[in-house]
Amino acid sequence: MESSINLFSHLGKTPQIGQGSYLAPNCTIIGDVTLGEDSSVWFGSVLRADINKIHIGARSNIQDLSLVHVTEKDSVFIGDEVTIGHKVILHGCHVKNNCLIGMGAILMDGVEVGANSLVAAGSLLTPGKKFPEGHLILGNPAKVIRKLSEEEIKEYGQHYKTYLINKNNFIQSNGLVPI
Repeated sequence: MESSINLFSHLGKTPQIGQGSYLAPNCTIIGDVTLGEDSSVWFGSVLRADINKIHIGARSNIQDLSLVHVTEKDSVFIGDEVTIGHKVILHGCHVKNNCLIGMGAILMDGVEVGANSLVAAGSLLTPGKKFPEGHLILGNPAKVIRKLSEEEIKEYGQHYKTYLINKNNFIQSNGLVPI
């Protein structure tokens, strides 16, 4: 199965894709993007680093129809083993390791989400908000609801493994060669 991946250089910056990563045929990655090893970007997602940089850590996944963009002032940083759900908007924000960002969430300019956190589906994290490590973040506008239990941190922090397996199965079942 042939696939066309939309990788574009911009102003001399070319996306850097980590070994073992998977890019869906209709995702688009532009400019100063670094994608860590064994990560995945799924169908219809756009990572546009035209005026600043985007860093996606190892074993992280950007699920279908998500948008990652930057501002002149704010880059995007996604840590290792992070799951970004379907139709998420990440705009000039930082998400630390082992987080799960629920479907349809919006993280705006200058937002920081601490490691081992869960951002509930549909939440709106307004500009400049800083959220501590290990918490449930929910609402519109979002606020810290409570500290996650050790069991919840383990459960949500392991979610990336589902997409790691899915990525590998998709590559194998479609006769693709990992990057």
